[in-house]
Amino acid sequence: MSIISTHVLDTVLGKPAAGIAVRLEKFEGGGWIEVSASGDAAEFAHDAPGDWIEIAAGVTDADGRCRELAHDAAFGAYRLTFDTGAYLARLGRGSIYPVIAITFNCDGNAHYHLPVLLSDNGYTTYKGS
Repeated sequence: MSIISTHVLDTVLGKPAAGIAVRLEKFEGGGWIEVSASGDAAEFAHDAPGDWIEIAAGVTDADGRCRELAHDAAFGAYRLTFDTGAYLARLGRGSIYPVIAITFNCDGNAHYHLPVLLSDNGYTTYKGS
């Protein structure tokens, strides 16, 4: 099973972003079916609705980390949501991104560490180690 963790760095201040609420969700249900195939290209349609189910929630610590949002994540699609608007408002700053949502696929085996480099009007994320 996979471990899922995150780390937020405030690139404006050059330090960890403590106190950001973080939510981890997994997509459950739903599915895709092949509706037509022409040559090498197939077309798919969503055949059943699904929903995002909350798995864990936390707040970044003094080092900007949520060290273990999940320690037994199975294969599937996940979403990390960061309440960056509230964090920036506490610092007297604003952003066009009040919420950052990162959707990713998990193979159920690797450690998924997904850092966020945050500024007032931009962010970057990547699969860390």
